[in-house]
Amino acid sequence: MEEVPQGCPGTGSAQAGRGASCQGCPNQRLCASGAGAAPDPAIEEIKEKMKTVKHKILVLSGKGGVGKSTFSAHLAHGLAEDENTQVALLDIDICGPSIPKIMGLEGEQVHQSGSGWSPVFVEDNLGVMSVGFLLSSPDDAVIWRGPKKNGMIKQFLRDVDWGEVDYLIVDTPPGTSDEHLSAVQYLSAAHIDGAVIITTPQEVSLQDVRKEINFCHKVKLPIIGVVENMSVFICPKCKKESQIFPPTTGGAEVMCQDLKIPLLGKVPLDPHIGKSCDKGQSFLMDAPDSPATLAYRSIIQRIQEFCGHHQPKEEHFLSS
Repeated sequence: MEEVPQGCPGTGSAQAGRGASCQGCPNQRLCASGAGAAPDPAIEEIKEKMKTVKHKILVLSGKGGVGKSTFSAHLAHGLAEDENTQVALLDIDICGPSIPKIMGLEGEQVHQSGSGWSPVFVEDNLGVMSVGFLLSSPDDAVIWRGPKKNGMIKQFLRDVDWGEVDYLIVDTPPGTSDEHLSAVQYLSAAHIDGAVIITTPQEVSLQDVRKEINFCHKVKLPIIGVVENMSVFICPKCKKESQIFPPTTGGAEVMCQDLKIPLLGKVPLDPHIGKSCDKGQSFLMDAPDSPATLAYRSIIQRIQEFCGHHQPKEEHFLSS
């Protein structure tokens, strides 16, 4: 484990949010509440709301552009293929909400009901919520400071009426800042099964993923495992493999061995994945025999097995 960055007391410290170095930090209030200040009442409200949600999975990445939203969408699609499984997909990438496009829901609006906001449904057993549904145009920029983002995430977790749900998948932005702290903080009493971390093979991506893993350790968020996306390119004609992103330091496999965390699988680069996402369709259905689809299904099965072996119990994240 690497040391806390110089000047930051760390989220588990009694000085979290209170030290001189915390002044001006956008996460000061969140850290302070984790260090013993009066907790946000929304935490208990969200715990009550989440009693109908069996499993909660965060999808994280250190770097942008590694296919995290694509993976989140296809994890949701794959789980929802069992019509007896209720799946919810929550997009908290406030500034770059791509889930509406990927799920074929562009232009949809959030509807208010007596029990809160109603998610937008792709199928009867697959509901979606995103800040993208609140924008008048997909091209609108969301120009918000940290506190407003935190408030939006709180509202999504507290006010959306998901109903009885087997899996809630939370798609996050890249990094380890406001949105991630908010999600962990607000779900702290409701039990999070863990995080799936997405990377690509090259060292410039792995470098940021190591920070993401370090974040999970610091806030005591279990790591389900790592997915290496865009692992190799398999030519659809000659079937030859090419490394588009060379794993100069051994890729996710060596990183996972070094850090003693599970590698859930490797998803090959397939141009049809991008096409399916642009059309708002499930790649798993569009290309059922693709090597990438087989990789997705194997990874999804491992995530299901992890959740099945880790039954809910009360956890308190961001605490020492």
